[in-house]
Amino acid sequence: MKSNLKNIHIAIIIIGSIFILLGAFHSNIWFDETYSVALANHNLKEIWTIGGNDVHPILYYIFLKILNVIFGQNIIIYRLFSAIPVILMGIIGYTHIRKDFGKKTGIIFSFLSLFLPMMSTYAVEIRMYTLSMLLTNLTGIYAYRIVVKEYKLKNWILFGLFSLMTAYTHYYGLMFAGIVNLMLFIWILKLKRKYFKIFLIIAIIQILLYLPWLINFITQLKNVSKGFWIGFAFPDTLYELLSVQYAGILNKKYIVIFPIILYIYFIIKYFINKKNKFLPLNKKDKMTFENLEEQKDNMKWAKIALIIYILIMVMALVVSLCLHTLILYYRYLIVITGLLIFFISLFMAKNKNKFINIIICGIILIISIINNYALIKKNYDLDNIKPIEFLQSNIKNEDIIIYTNVINSSEFAIFFPNNTQYFYNIENWNVEEAYKAFKPQMNIIYDLQILDNYKGRIWIIDSKDFSMYSKYFKDNKNFELINNNIFYSKYQDYTYNLVLLEKN
Repeated sequence: MKSNLKNIHIAIIIIGSIFILLGAFHSNIWFDETYSVALANHNLKEIWTIGGNDVHPILYYIFLKILNVIFGQNIIIYRLFSAIPVILMGIIGYTHIRKDFGKKTGIIFSFLSLFLPMMSTYAVEIRMYTLSMLLTNLTGIYAYRIVVKEYKLKNWILFGLFSLMTAYTHYYGLMFAGIVNLMLFIWILKLKRKYFKIFLIIAIIQILLYLPWLINFITQLKNVSKGFWIGFAFPDTLYELLSVQYAGILNKKYIVIFPIILYIYFIIKYFINKKNKFLPLNKKDKMTFENLEEQKDNMKWAKIALIIYILIMVMALVVSLCLHTLILYYRYLIVITGLLIFFISLFMAKNKNKFINIIICGIILIISIINNYALIKKNYDLDNIKPIEFLQSNIKNEDIIIYTNVINSSEFAIFFPNNTQYFYNIENWNVEEAYKAFKPQMNIIYDLQILDNYKGRIWIIDSKDFSMYSKYFKDNKNFELINNNIFYSKYQDYTYNLVLLEKN
């Protein structure tokens, strides 16, 4: 039986790893990804200064830079780098969770880490979320090992390292690291004062190494407070927050029914078990004092993980209210999803009703397969590459490119680095410093004076929401329409209206 569980666990990791990689081998990119790719083309000093005007810390971009130095600008390599942390999450279920919390918990942890629909979606995006999720989990694991296991310097060093790294990867990770360090400090003061010296050393090192980033952190707070693109729309935002782990790219309004039922079931079972003093749900199972205490202890850690997960959401909401802009955003919950996975894994492992566990895992697997199928269809759709291929076939080195919607046009800054490009910032977004990531090919302008003395060909890239050509050039006799083609990309549902003008 032990051998079977081990083989099942290894099979889950292998199959799950293949599963999440199925959608990774394509070169389409959307705006957030273009920013990652563009920033990785700069040197480390520029990554620090430019990234300081973005809304995230810069450790992930530094890792991309290392890949850039080794492989060049390789979109697929960047995607695989995002998939690696998810695969490592699955492996951690075998190497760490299984060892610390039991075989069943480890198997469920690996299964959820690899087969939650969210994983196949974000494991192939060129963003920092999966890396941050891995680092928060490692921080939590080594904090746990410090508390429950005998003193080992290795655990303290790894805890401090992962805690600092997660703070440098995402601000939800910073909140998590702060909470865990504070909890560890309180535990030491109350129960383990002999660890105070080593904790103080680790804490001071973390603070000193994070201090250089605080200036950029303050700058980012100011930028966010001046206006952030994320908004709140009830009930859609609530659907997203509840279903992000289970929906992937599927309709969250329908998928949200599953997590709501799941969480209600967990709440009911929790109070039933609490009333029965954690007796097994199957009366035929024997309960010894040792495994009763183990159940109680495991549930304590499950509750701690869930409390931290909810606390970070509350903190994000409070910060949102203070800044008058929403930073409680569903995509950011990926960073702390490992806490939710850990909670669910412990709860399900404790549940003796195997039939219910099979149903839960079966529903998650079915949704994940449907989601990954839809994702693969989007990622590999041939229409995605048509606008890039068309422009590659028709553009000349001396042609310039102008667009007003940087969201759907930034990929042209990546794929056409030799053409001078202009982002016409008609809405005066506060992005001047952050968008230096797209330099030298992309420049920000606030009017069209650069065309006054220009003669030659101009590519206008319009979106479905706004036609720059119709507003500024259609009735201007100085500009001759040469070509006009419309393309639709399923990758992020972008519409591209490519207009070629000749100015005499």
